[in-house]
Amino acid sequence: MKKILILTLLLSSLSITAQEINWITLEEAVEAQKAVPKKIFMDAYTVWCGPCKMLDKNTFHNKDVADYVNKNYYAVKFNAEGNKTINYKGKTYTNPNFDPNKSGRNSSHQLSSVFGIRAYPTLIFLDEQANLIAPIPGYKTPSQLELYLKFFKANNTESITKEIWESYSSSFKPEFKN
Repeated sequence: MKKILILTLLLSSLSITAQEINWITLEEAVEAQKAVPKKIFMDAYTVWCGPCKMLDKNTFHNKDVADYVNKNYYAVKFNAEGNKTINYKGKTYTNPNFDPNKSGRNSSHQLSSVFGIRAYPTLIFLDEQANLIAPIPGYKTPSQLELYLKFFKANNTESITKEIWESYSSSFKPEFKN
C-alpha cells in the first residue's frame, strides 16, 4: 500500500512539472478565434525530420515556451507531408500525391505552398483573422523562439517594417530558460 501511494505521488508530481502545448487543429483554431481573438502559432513538421523531433522535445516541452504559447496563441501541429484534409479560408487542401507506403520523404501537402513552407521545421504565425504573418524556417531553441513569439504577440503585424524588426531583435533580452 505504501509503495502504491509513493508511486502515485511521484507520477502526479511528474505530470505537474511536465509541460505541454495544447495543440489543436487549424480548423479548431480558426473557429476559436471567432470567440476569443488570438494569433495562431503553427508547427509545420514531417515525421522523418530530425530537427522537427528536436524542436518538439527540446523547445515545445520547455515550461516557459509551453506556458507562453498556451496563454497567448492557438497552437496547431501540421504534418506538411501528411494526408489530412484541411479546410482553410473557404478552400479544402489535401495531399493528392501522398504515398502511404513511404517511410521517409513524401509529397508536400497543398497547404504547405499556401504558407510558403520550403524547409522543415517551419514555424508559421497567423494573425487574429488567420492570415499569414510569416513562415520562420528551422530549429529554434526556447530563447530563439521567444523572440518571435513575443514580437508577433506584441506588434500590429500590418505595420511591421524591416527597421522595427531590426530594432526589436537587436535589443531583445530573452527570459525563457533553454
